Amino acid sequence: MKKTIKFYIALWGAKIGMQLLKLLRRNASFFPGKFALSICPDFMTRIDKPKTIIAVTGTNGKTTVCNMIEDVLKDNSYNFIDNKLGSNVNSGIATTFIKGSNFMGKTKKDIAVLEVDERSSNKVYPYITPTYLVCTNLFRDSMLRNAHTEFISEILTKYIPKETKLILNGDDLISSNIAPTNQRVYFGIDRLDTDTDKCINIVNDIAICPKCNSKLNYDFVRYNHIGRAHCSNCDFGSPKIDYEVTNINLTEKKMTMNVDGNEEQYDLITDNIINIYNMVAVIALLRQFGLTAEQVNNSLKKQKIVETRYAEETIKGKKIVTHLAKGMNPIACSRVFDYIKKEPGNKAVILILDDFHDSLTSSENITWHYDADYEFLKDDSIKQIIVTGVRNLDTYVRLQMADVPKERIVNMRDEIDATSHLQIQNVDSIYILYDVYTIHLRDEVKKKVIEIINEKEA
Repeated sequence: MKKTIKFYIALWGAKIGMQLLKLLRRNASFFPGKFALSICPDFMTRIDKPKTIIAVTGTNGKTTVCNMIEDVLKDNSYNFIDNKLGSNVNSGIATTFIKGSNFMGKTKKDIAVLEVDERSSNKVYPYITPTYLVCTNLFRDSMLRNAHTEFISEILTKYIPKETKLILNGDDLISSNIAPTNQRVYFGIDRLDTDTDKCINIVNDIAICPKCNSKLNYDFVRYNHIGRAHCSNCDFGSPKIDYEVTNINLTEKKMTMNVDGNEEQYDLITDNIINIYNMVAVIALLRQFGLTAEQVNNSLKKQKIVETRYAEETIKGKKIVTHLAKGMNPIACSRVFDYIKKEPGNKAVILILDDFHDSLTSSENITWHYDADYEFLKDDSIKQIIVTGVRNLDTYVRLQMADVPKERIVNMRDEIDATSHLQIQNVDSIYILYDVYTIHLRDEVKKKVIEIINEKEA
């Protein structure tokens, strides 16, 4: 599209602002794009974009999948632009294109990797056409952000460009059915020994066939609505999987994937089913992009999950795990609770799940607690649960409703004071669960845990 005077004013002003922010040691990830869009609302249509655009969306896993894709591309000598350090809404994506262009608005790179908030589809896809779009999954999420899955899937279907090739989770009957006329491939994981015949979680967002309103029959359930299902009354059901994991060997840290009838071997970098799904999504995307299985695996096996999402360390025989569990996101929390329950040994869990970060964007709504499976935390292997933060009493009530024994729970407002009550003598691992907005508290609490371990050992 032709570049106008208004476009150049927006571009040059944004680039000057970007340099000023750098001088002030500020992260120029949001404001330059916001400025450019305020001057030229169709700025993203007019600026030159890379030939290949890889977009990643979905309720959970967007950041992890983007990080993995970028690391593999970098390891294989591809140059690209990304919004890794910026916002995943329209202003952050505009900033990415500004950073990746010269003063005439010409792009410097051939590839872009973009994390796109699914709720922002209406502000992003009318202006850019991804070559590939990965959708990791669609679950119910925060009422402040993404509301219900039907609402989000309808937005995606309406705004995803028809030319975009979709890489979809075939084990998710919601996300696998977005934009039905687009070209697509599916990734998934065949039935595992740990799968069940019916949902044991509080939430299942697709129990009824969306075509004929009959009850869906699940062939197996992994968690929530993730699994394989079919309708006995019509042709609705799980799709044929193009990139299907047929075996996961946690002992050898390997997985086998069937691709067009051929078996491919990949090294596991995680034992968490959520992140195994993220790996499978990345593999499917990169194989479609053109990399070989060998190229993908050689790069993937060098990686680890980014430490802002998951990290572990052993101090004097005690394993300390820090794990993101997004507040107001019941599925994300349930998955972490289930993961902890299934881990070996005795554990203590510290919950810092407050979503309260400022008065404008926080919510007093606590209904998400009742969609999250706190019942997983009543397992006998979990010897102590420390609940802290502004809403510690709300979480305490929810734990009581989950029948967690009172004597196992410590609840206090102050995070460090609460952690000082940690009992480590009968546990092998301590899990610190935190929200996106409590990462700074995660580090302070971990420091206190290490201090307690050192004092006890001394």
